[in-house]
Amino acid sequence: MKLYNTLTRKKEDFEIKDNNVRMYVCGPTVYNYFHVGNARCFVVFDMLRRYLEYKGNKVTFVQNFTDVDDKLIRKASEEGITVREVADKYIKEYFTDAKGLGIREATVHPRATENIDRIIEIIERLIDNGHAYVSGGDVYFDEKSFSEYGKLSRHVLEDLEAGARIDVSEVKRNPFDFALWKAKKEGEISWDSPWGEGRPGWHIECSAMVNKYLGTEIDIHGGGPDLVFPHHENEIAQSECATGHPIARFWLHNGYINVDNRKMSKSEGNFFMVRDAAAKYGYLPIRYFLLSSHYRSPINFSADILEQSVTALERLYNCAESISFRMKNDTATEGLTERESESITLIEQKRTQIFEALDDDFNTADAIGFLFEIAREINTRLSDTVVSRAFLENAYEIFVSLCSLLGFEKAEDNSINTEYIEKMIEKRNEAKKARDFSTADAIRNELKENGIILEDTPQGVKWKKA
Repeated sequence: MKLYNTLTRKKEDFEIKDNNVRMYVCGPTVYNYFHVGNARCFVVFDMLRRYLEYKGNKVTFVQNFTDVDDKLIRKASEEGITVREVADKYIKEYFTDAKGLGIREATVHPRATENIDRIIEIIERLIDNGHAYVSGGDVYFDEKSFSEYGKLSRHVLEDLEAGARIDVSEVKRNPFDFALWKAKKEGEISWDSPWGEGRPGWHIECSAMVNKYLGTEIDIHGGGPDLVFPHHENEIAQSECATGHPIARFWLHNGYINVDNRKMSKSEGNFFMVRDAAAKYGYLPIRYFLLSSHYRSPINFSADILEQSVTALERLYNCAESISFRMKNDTATEGLTERESESITLIEQKRTQIFEALDDDFNTADAIGFLFEIAREINTRLSDTVVSRAFLENAYEIFVSLCSLLGFEKAEDNSINTEYIEKMIEKRNEAKKARDFSTADAIRNELKENGIILEDTPQGVKWKKA
């Protein structure tokens, strides 16, 4: 497998030792629902984890929650609740949206506030070895003490502008020194430390959690493109200075989502919450949209694209349901015919091409294209009057397992009363046998009014939601 390493700016062989992968992905700052731009990161790395596990590896996957931050403090003040209550609320909402998107829970979802001891320990180490200094009640990392600062983002320091989370103040030695610990302000949440009451800076949280839950050097560190600088740059500096080891072998970053050719972000005011988009289109069309382009490429978000994603997923669902229907209702032969054998060979070749695409810098766009070629071949065979059970079982196993790998499993619709539908179909069949076509038509119309469409086939009656 080859992956593009942001650190080296090239695709490299991703070697896996003992079938174990340690992977850390920066999670949300939990002061609000997450938007579609955030979701791309979460979905992409969920998919990477799925594929690594599909290939037989054990993946220890850590995704943090930043649960103390200026934004959480402001939100708590606005709502008249505690920072912990804000975090608890939006962590719960995160899991609701993540589950809808088919994102599996991480092996560990640590919170920054649960790791204050490790954060303090690392800061003390940085002070002791000359890479950090105390200024008032604050502690800053000394950027000048790390000669390789900038190696991830490839920025020339003189050309850098302070990022949104870098506080430039008179108490710092250098403009790009960043806060490891922030002294308590009136009314803010705080913890005791050797430097007085305060709270951790944003960047140190991830270094502490990587170190605690995954160890000194991990295999993959991932995140959104806006994290390359300053967040991941600062993580590298403080982690390497604290441990003497690289924090990660591979740094992976997904591309931006654009709206009208501008990056989707809360600061731009052009963001769309996953919750709102899912209410209109469903969660899995959003997942499909996010995986339908190469993860490093920028993609444009629009209502039309989500509509197309809804239609594309329906094609996949219809294929799976058609196979299942034929397996239940067909009087199929047992052995493969010559044409079916050729089709299975083609389907297996396409499956191999899916794996080759995913092995080549995780190209989900090409993988999805090959999946539709499999669906097309299956549908061609299903147009035959008689289909062998061997073909149906082979096609179903391959197709459904690939849909599952991509996280496209259709969610159960609890609003549909399957038992009622099947009984109505049975009554309609009896009416048709008795040549009571008015009753049969009335049943069809009643189901249609309730959003259920019937289709008469040589193998029996199929139904689907309108």
